[in-house]
Amino acid sequence: MRRAAEIWPFRPTVRYARTLAEALRAETIGGVIMLVATVAALLWANLDHTGYQALQNAKVGPPGHLNMELVKWAQNGLLTIFFFVAGIEVKEEFVHGELKNLRKAALPIIAALAGMVVPAVVYLAVSWGAENAARGWAIPTATDIAFALAVLAITASSMPAALRAFLLTSAVVDDLGAITIIAVFYTDHLDLLMLLIGAALIALYGWLQYKAVKGIWIYLPLALAAWYFVEVSGVHATVAGVALGLLTRVKTTDEEDSSPAERADHYLRPISAGFAVPVFAFLSAGVMLTADSLSEIVNDRVVLGVVAGLVIGKFLGVFGGAWLSVRLGLARLSEELHWRDMAAVSLLAGIGFTVSLLIGNLAFGGDEERTNAVTTGILAASLIASILAAVLLHLRVRTRRNTP
Repeated sequence: MRRAAEIWPFRPTVRYARTLAEALRAETIGGVIMLVATVAALLWANLDHTGYQALQNAKVGPPGHLNMELVKWAQNGLLTIFFFVAGIEVKEEFVHGELKNLRKAALPIIAALAGMVVPAVVYLAVSWGAENAARGWAIPTATDIAFALAVLAITASSMPAALRAFLLTSAVVDDLGAITIIAVFYTDHLDLLMLLIGAALIALYGWLQYKAVKGIWIYLPLALAAWYFVEVSGVHATVAGVALGLLTRVKTTDEEDSSPAERADHYLRPISAGFAVPVFAFLSAGVMLTADSLSEIVNDRVVLGVVAGLVIGKFLGVFGGAWLSVRLGLARLSEELHWRDMAAVSLLAGIGFTVSLLIGNLAFGGDEERTNAVTTGILAASLIASILAAVLLHLRVRTRRNTP
């Protein structure tokens, strides 16, 4: 028998692995991988829908609660990594970033909050009267950080850094709001004892971080146990991810070159961008694209509400919130930016994708037909928002280049 090295002579080196990991930390690469995973899911679902559904519903794991379908593992397990990294980003922003300075933070915070409220109102107004429509009110409140930053990096890398900072900060606040919504509004059955144990383990993690106790083999089992107890409590497990991320220490001690948050982000971001989120997208985005399913975008008021909420509601909320906060003297716009720049980035906020897909599954998970229709709407809205924002950003880049 021929050795594997003879059949496939490529052997990854440590240097290659580091280069790959570094590439996966870039927003552009992560966004492209997620896009490829989404297209692959759509192709498989439309060429062999039965096979795709069989993969989604294949159960893995030990007997008991953790014997879950692959799609559930992606939602409750892999996305926890994504939200842990998001929690670290929030902590970093509060300690070292834009959110440290209340005056600077006011603009993206108000924009993010308005960018959650207005899309929900638009969704409810459009979907009013449709069966079980109210369950999906939170779907258009989310912004996908990876996709939005990838579009910005690809189409407008020469734009001022202040624009990226605004988008990142508002999206981070948006993520924190989304996970709060999931915890409060999408918890149907609550086991209080399990939740208290999970909360105690998360608190112990935070205390050990505060005391600067070192050792990955202390924190890893503790984090996994906290995830398990939050998962079995009925609260969505991603809440544990955000909580642990927020409690991870971002300041260094005298003996450290980097903080635990920096080290965790360094190792987990490539896993999140290169594996966790793409696998979730692959297992969640595969819907049948037929004439009937596409017609639901304009005929089904719930789907139309999702599209309107993400494309129109997000723009009105983020741009309107930013404009109003400056107008009322609560915040100020960077001298580097123009309101046309803010209009473009406000359209980017309409890329819901990852978190919108998650909320859509939580809202309508028991109704496969409605879930598929909502997924189609999320994909359509994210595509529309991406194209509109990319066009406007391209025009802004060209205008800035031609302006002396």
